[in-house]
Amino acid sequence: MDNLSRRLLQASCAVALTASVAAPAQAQSTRKDLKTGNKFFEQENYRAAIPYYEKVLAKDPNNAKALFNAGISYMSFDKEKASDYIYKAQKLKPKVSKDVDYWLGRVDHLNYNFDEAIAHYQAYNVTLKKNDQRKEELSQLIMHSKNAKIQFNSPKDIFVKNLGPSINTQYSEHSPVISSDDKVLIFTSRGENVTGASGNVSDKKNKSVAADGEYYEDIFESTRIDDENWQKPRSLSGVLNGKGHDASTQLFDNDSKLLMYRNDNNGDIFVSDKSGGDWSAPKPLDGNINSKAYEGDAFISPDGLSLIFATGKYSEDGTLDLYQSTRTAMGTDWGPARSLGANINTKYDDDSPYVSKDGKTLYFSSRGHNTMGGYDIFKSEYDEAGRKWGPAQNMGYPVNTPDDDSYYRLSPDGSYAYLSSYRIGGYGEKDIYTINYIKNANIIGKVFSKRDSTTVIPGVELVFSGQQADKTALSFRDVTKPDGAYQVAVLSGRTYQVAVSKDGKNIETQEFPVPVSTNDSTTITKNFYVDYIDTTSAGMAFKNIYFDTDKYKLRPESITELNNISQVLTANTGMNISIEGHCDSRNTDEYNMVLGQNRADAAKTYLVKQGIADSRLTTVSYGERRPAAPNDSPENMQLNRRDEFKAVRAEGSMGTGTTGTGTMETGTMGTSTSTTTAPTPTTAAPLTPGKSKVKMADGTKVKTKVDEDSDKVKVKTKGPDGSETKTKTQNGEIDAKAKDANGEKTKVKTKN
Repeated sequence: MDNLSRRLLQASCAVALTASVAAPAQAQSTRKDLKTGNKFFEQENYRAAIPYYEKVLAKDPNNAKALFNAGISYMSFDKEKASDYIYKAQKLKPKVSKDVDYWLGRVDHLNYNFDEAIAHYQAYNVTLKKNDQRKEELSQLIMHSKNAKIQFNSPKDIFVKNLGPSINTQYSEHSPVISSDDKVLIFTSRGENVTGASGNVSDKKNKSVAADGEYYEDIFESTRIDDENWQKPRSLSGVLNGKGHDASTQLFDNDSKLLMYRNDNNGDIFVSDKSGGDWSAPKPLDGNINSKAYEGDAFISPDGLSLIFATGKYSEDGTLDLYQSTRTAMGTDWGPARSLGANINTKYDDDSPYVSKDGKTLYFSSRGHNTMGGYDIFKSEYDEAGRKWGPAQNMGYPVNTPDDDSYYRLSPDGSYAYLSSYRIGGYGEKDIYTINYIKNANIIGKVFSKRDSTTVIPGVELVFSGQQADKTALSFRDVTKPDGAYQVAVLSGRTYQVAVSKDGKNIETQEFPVPVSTNDSTTITKNFYVDYIDTTSAGMAFKNIYFDTDKYKLRPESITELNNISQVLTANTGMNISIEGHCDSRNTDEYNMVLGQNRADAAKTYLVKQGIADSRLTTVSYGERRPAAPNDSPENMQLNRRDEFKAVRAEGSMGTGTTGTGTMETGTMGTSTSTTTAPTPTTAAPLTPGKSKVKMADGTKVKTKVDEDSDKVKVKTKGPDGSETKTKTQNGEIDAKAKDANGEKTKVKTKN
């Protein structure tokens, strides 16, 4: 049954809703529309009331009473509009209703503004007398907002998906029942396709309309097209249709029987058998299940021996509790019912039971326990030793929301679930959703140099940093193999910051969104193209310098080696130095990181005093993280208290012979090369493997790449006027392309 309508009915009893008469100056039609709207409003027929209030507001946008009542009416259909209307009414007329703070609290709660909701509830509470029964309701509503805030701030990694417009409408859809092969969905709808639906819902003579102005519930069936889509539903009303509400509950006995609700006798549980292609006339369950009270929902255990059902029979105020009945020895009737106990039942409604295939987990909906508001879905594990159900556990956000969430049903394989919920972003009232736990996605790819998009870079560290839904940090790491490949399994459904580094130095950080995956077989290919060149100078090695324990003062022998390094740097202007400070493990990691930096800085300071430009020297501390030997003896510890020096070729220097347009002069480490006409280069000396780039005096930029065997040379030039050339020389063949400033293109391919 549609519990949202019942909830609004109960809540409305807590406030005084009075009709409003428009000012005498208003037009006759406006007064008539407002009066009609108020009439439906007082009957809690909110859907019928809304069009009349909208007519009033079209002529009088600042009619506070119409805004206020329309806002309350919209709470069942559009939470955000409800909030806008009630807040606007309160701004126009602060005392538009003595209950305005109550309703502001309600709409704030539904729109996830929990602190504001609590403030309004507390303000409303002050206006009530000490013995007012509404104080108890307010206490519960305040607790709902507090619970909701906790759950909302600790979300689960769960993917909630609407079943879409084939199933859901602007009306209420609920009670999903899935066939054992997961191909047929039976559900309940109050939409316009119910049996006998015709005419206006405000027409009292319309037999398909219930007292609340909504169509009566009917049962529908749809067949799955694929993972994402369903066929247009067909009504199963026929013989299943009663005089009022009919709702689906469970398929059992190999999908040959349907457990269902019908509102006969104030609401009872029925069963129908499938005969051929259709269902038989439903029969009510026996007197141990059905009574003169309301029985709303039921579920037969997987072994077929027990039935858990919701009934108001045993409570003083008619609220629902969950009871269990066992089949009699004859196997056709049900025995006396017994309560599921205090771990499950509360003084509020407890409804919508469902038991997992193994019989060990009970899922149900409740307005009690630590609900976020309205019905929440809870689960309980069966205690074999105590022979009872354990404490109820809230399934958390986003399974649950500040409004009603119910009818939780697992898929046949248990990998996901269906539920009915009224949440922001739906099609209207309650919709049917699926709930999937978010799974890992396998990310594979390679790291390439951005210079040519083909050269792979081994030894690159990739760190994927993100967050779980509850803001807990996530980190996944891999290092590229000799072929540049990497592979990581990351939690899907979020954006990662990917830090790309080589030899402990960050190259760059990229943002990488990973879509939601609900299975563990999703593979995504992501290649990284980074601005990195291996500039380590082969054959240019420097000796380490060493330090005393807990010191960074340079020793005399260290000065001698630093002088040697200074002489090399002075003679090779195209070379830079990376100075790396290291420590033994005598102190904390944090302390050693500082000490290592001090040691690197000491060497740098000395070299700068010797005339080496500061810009040519970089420092880094590894603390105790990169020991040269185990820290198990004084001798080994001495080896770890050191500075290491690595030579790197300066970006833009002519450390290797290169070719280009015009004539270029290199530094002391290079050779000179020239060409007279692009794009056909000639070299004056054998080229050294590596890459370089240079900017000529006229602004022309030249990039050169020489492979390891010096048998292939690539040269790219870009002139200040927009002209470009690309030349590849390999095994005596020249393959060149050129584009002049006017866009004219030329291709040359020759053999020398």
